[in-house]
Amino acid sequence: MKNILENLTIAAFAQAAGVNVETIRFYQRKGLLSEPDKPYGSIRRYGETEVARVRFVKSAQRLGFSLDEIAELLGLDDGAHCKQASILAQRKLEDVREKLADLTRMEAVLSQLVRACHSSRGNVSCPLIASLQCAP
Repeated sequence: MKNILENLTIAAFAQAAGVNVETIRFYQRKGLLSEPDKPYGSIRRYGETEVARVRFVKSAQRLGFSLDEIAELLGLDDGAHCKQASILAQRKLEDVREKLADLTRMEAVLSQLVRACHSSRGNVSCPLIASLQCAP
């Protein structure tokens, strides 16, 4: 039986990859996905390799990699560049840790402001609004 992920139209390809057609076209414009030849009088066809590539891109995006970083990773896809891929992943890990630290600080400040809002009584100004008006 022939593999069902071969000879796909762009619509079927997008569905198999879990994206929409415009995502496929966008990835093609960005150079993340090649556009197959269009046989004379016919339509372009896609296969399992292209589906796997889009799934790779989506997985990398879920880990926070930008499209430029994903393009770099795709360039290292021959299996012989693990060190370079590791360097990219280490940079991404450092970015994630910085964002986590920022989010933790934001959570602490917002938590303190919410507590202040709940504890204020009478006709005093809202501590949250007041702190935002005073912020540089």
